[in-house]
Amino acid sequence: MIDVKPLNISGGKQPPRDTVLCYHCGDVCDSTDIAIGDKYFCCNGCKTVYELLSEKDLCNYYDIDAERRSKSPKDDVYAQRYDYLNDPSILDQLIDFSDGSIRVATFRVPSMHCSSCIWLLERLNSLHPGVISSRVNFPRKEATITWNAEKISLRDVVILMASVGYEPYISLQDVAEKRKNITDRKLYYRIGVAGFAFGNIMLLSFPEYLATDNSIDPVFRTFFRYLNVLLSLPVFFYSSSEYFKSAWAGLRQRYLNIDVPISLGIVMLFARSIYEIAADVGPGFLDSFTGLVFFLLIGKIFQKKSYDSLNFDRDFRSYFPLSVAVREDGNERSIPLTRLTVGDRIVIRNQELVPADAVLLRGEANIDYSFVTGEADLIAKKSGDRIHAGGRQIGQAIELEVVKDIEQSYLTRLWNNDIFTKESHGYLTALVDRISKHFTAAVLLIAFGAAAHWITVDASIATTVFTAVLIVACPCALALSSPFALGSAQRIYGNRDFYIKNTETVEALSRITTIVFDKTGTLTQTRSANVRWHGAPLGEVERAALKSVLRQSTHTLSRQVFASLAGDVTHDVQEYHEVPGRGIEGRVENHRVKIGSAEWAWRENAAPVDAGSSAVYVAIDGVPRGHFTVPNLYRSGLSELVAALKSDYDLIILSGDSDREAPRLRSVFGDDVPMHFHQTPEDKLAFVQQLRTAGRHVMMVGDGLNDAGALKAADVGISVSEDINTFSPACDGILSADRFSEFDRLLRFARTSVGIVKTSFGISFAYNIIGLSFAVAGLLSPLVSAVLMPVSSVSVVAFTTIATRLMARRRGLR
Repeated sequence: MIDVKPLNISGGKQPPRDTVLCYHCGDVCDSTDIAIGDKYFCCNGCKTVYELLSEKDLCNYYDIDAERRSKSPKDDVYAQRYDYLNDPSILDQLIDFSDGSIRVATFRVPSMHCSSCIWLLERLNSLHPGVISSRVNFPRKEATITWNAEKISLRDVVILMASVGYEPYISLQDVAEKRKNITDRKLYYRIGVAGFAFGNIMLLSFPEYLATDNSIDPVFRTFFRYLNVLLSLPVFFYSSSEYFKSAWAGLRQRYLNIDVPISLGIVMLFARSIYEIAADVGPGFLDSFTGLVFFLLIGKIFQKKSYDSLNFDRDFRSYFPLSVAVREDGNERSIPLTRLTVGDRIVIRNQELVPADAVLLRGEANIDYSFVTGEADLIAKKSGDRIHAGGRQIGQAIELEVVKDIEQSYLTRLWNNDIFTKESHGYLTALVDRISKHFTAAVLLIAFGAAAHWITVDASIATTVFTAVLIVACPCALALSSPFALGSAQRIYGNRDFYIKNTETVEALSRITTIVFDKTGTLTQTRSANVRWHGAPLGEVERAALKSVLRQSTHTLSRQVFASLAGDVTHDVQEYHEVPGRGIEGRVENHRVKIGSAEWAWRENAAPVDAGSSAVYVAIDGVPRGHFTVPNLYRSGLSELVAALKSDYDLIILSGDSDREAPRLRSVFGDDVPMHFHQTPEDKLAFVQQLRTAGRHVMMVGDGLNDAGALKAADVGISVSEDINTFSPACDGILSADRFSEFDRLLRFARTSVGIVKTSFGISFAYNIIGLSFAVAGLLSPLVSAVLMPVSSVSVVAFTTIATRLMARRRGLR
C-alpha cells in the first residue's frame, strides 16, 4: 500500500460536528493542535505535504479526481496493472541498486516532453515521503528514482508516477537488453491511422472542392461527407489520444503544458467540421484535421530521431576515462574500464570506486555508498559478499571478482545524482523555465483574443485563426536550444578526452572568472622516473612492507614510490589509515609503517630537500628510516597554457607542499599569480569558499581525491586523470592528462557554445513572433501550422548542431 494517505475528498468542507478530519488524508484528528488557518492535520507529515503542495501552487491536488482518490490504492486502475512489480524476480531485473532499504531504478517516461514535465517529475519527493530523489534525463526521456523501500514499494512508486500523468514504460525485454531505447511502435501505428485517413479524406473531398455549384449529386455529396466523418473518428479517438491524455494530466496538476492548446485546436477543428456536416452548411475541415494530426505526429518522429542520434553518440563516447587495476598471475596491471569483463579480478584501493558489481574475495571492505544513495555510512562487507557498482572503498586495498558487465550509462547516471549537483542552476535553464511557465497561457490568451476579433470581422475564419494560433506557437524550439547546443559541445569535449557531467557544466564553464590549480598530480606528471632513496639501504623485508602499505593509496606520490620499488606485494596490511595531505600508515607483520610528510612520519621537521623535488618520509616502528625524493616534472606545454589563460582568467595556485617550488612556479606563472603553500584539504576548501563569497566564479582543477572538498565547493570542479581510478563524484569534469595543454581552447569553446544557444533563442523567438503574426492575420491554415510546428524544432536542432561543430572545427577541436 502507498504510504501517502488517501486524500480528503471533501476538499476542505466542514467535517461532522463530533469529529475533525485531516485536510490532507481525511483521517480523524486526535487533536486540533496541528493546523494552518482553518485546515487541521492529523500529523506533522500531512501538514508538511500540504505546505509543499501549497508552495508549488498544487493545492488542487485536493479537488481533482475525488472519486478515484477516495478508494484504496488496490481499487485503483493502476494498482492491479502493476501488481506484478511485487514479484522479487521482477524487482531484481528492474532495480539498478539495492542495499539496505535504499533502492534506485531508472524508468523510461515517453510522455515527458517539456520543462513543466521535468519540474513535476523531479519533485516526486514532495508528493511522497518515501521518495528520496528523482532525476530526469530529458533527451533520453528517462527518470531515475531513489526511494526508501520501507516507506514505499517499487509498485507504488510507479503508481505515483502514473497518477500525476507520467506512467513509465516498463518492458522486461528492455531490461534483458539493457533497456535498449527502441522506438515506440504505438507512435507509428497512430501515424499510420492518421496518414491513411488523411489521404482518403483528401481523395473523397476532391469532387466537392473541384465541383461548381450543384454540379455534384446531393446524395453522393452527403455520402462522401459522412464517409469522411467515419474515417476521421479513429484519428480523433486514437491518433490524437496522447495529446488529450497529456493535456488532461497537466490540467489535473494545474499546469498548462504545450499539449493543452494543441488539444484545444484539434477539438475545435473536429467539432466545427462535425457541426458543418451535420447541419449541412459545408464540407467541414476533416482533411485539415486529419492532416494536422498526421503532421504533428510526424514532427514527433523527427524530434525522437534527433534525440536518439544525440543519445547514441553520447552513450558511445561519454564514459569515464579511468582505469582499474586487474590482478593476473600474481601481477597487477591497469586496463581501461571499457575492457573490464565478468570474471576479472580487480584491486580497489582506498577511496577508489567499485566500477562494476563484484564479489569480495580478499581484504576488509568498508563501503561508502554515498555516491549512489547520499548516505555516508560505511557498510562492512565480508568475503563472499556482493558489492554494487558505485560503492567506494574506505581503508586497505581489497580484491574483488567482477560478476556483472560494467555499465557506463549507470556510472554516468550516478555521477549526475542530485547529491552531487551544485546548488545554483544555469541562467539559461532558469530563463527557459520562466518562459515555458507562462508560454501556454500567453498563447491561449492570443488565440481567444484573435478569435474574438475575427468573429466581429469575418466569423467564417474565426475558428481557423483560433486553431492556427494554437498549433503554430510552440516553446519546443526554445526548450531544445540549450540541451542540443550544449549537448553537442559535451560530445565534442568527449572527443577531446574532456568528460563533463552534464550540459549545465558547459554553461558554468562559460562564466568562470578565476581558476585555482592544485600542484601535485595536476600541474605535475604522475609518471615520474628517478625516484631516489636517501638513507641506509632498505632490506628485503622493509621494502616489501613499504610496498604493501604504499599499494593501499591512490595518492600521486604513493604510486610513484610504489612503482620504483622492486619486488612483489606479499603481505596483508592491517589497521591501514590515511590522512589526506599528511600521509599513510599501516601494520605489516607486526611492524608499524608510516609514510608521508616529515611532520607525519618522523614527528619532526627534516632538512629541506632539493628544490624541484617532493619528499616522502618513512618511519618503521616509530624510528625515522629515511626519505624518497620524487622529481616534480611539470606537464608538457604548461608555460604556453598559462600564458593563454592569463589573458582571460585570474589564476591561483594552492599546494599542500612546501614553498621550495615557488621559484620554479613563478618562472612559469609570473610574479602576479598568488601562490599558497602548506595547504591542507580543509584550507583549500575554505579558500575556494572565500573566493565565491567575494563574487567570483571559481573553477578548481585538482587530482580528484585530496581536493574533493574544494572541487565540490567550486562553481566547476575539474579532475585531471592519468590512467588511475581517482574519480571523485564531487567533480564536474574529468580531463585526460594528455589533453592538459588544450585546456584554454576547451574553456573558450564553452563561451562559444553559450553564444550559439543565445542565437538559437533568437531564432525560436523570431519563429513564434512571425508564425503568430501570420496566424492572427488569418494568413495561416491549421494544416500549414502543423507542418511549421515540428519544422521549427528540427531547424533549431540542425542550427545548433551544425553551428557547434563548425565553431569546434575553427577552434581546432575537431
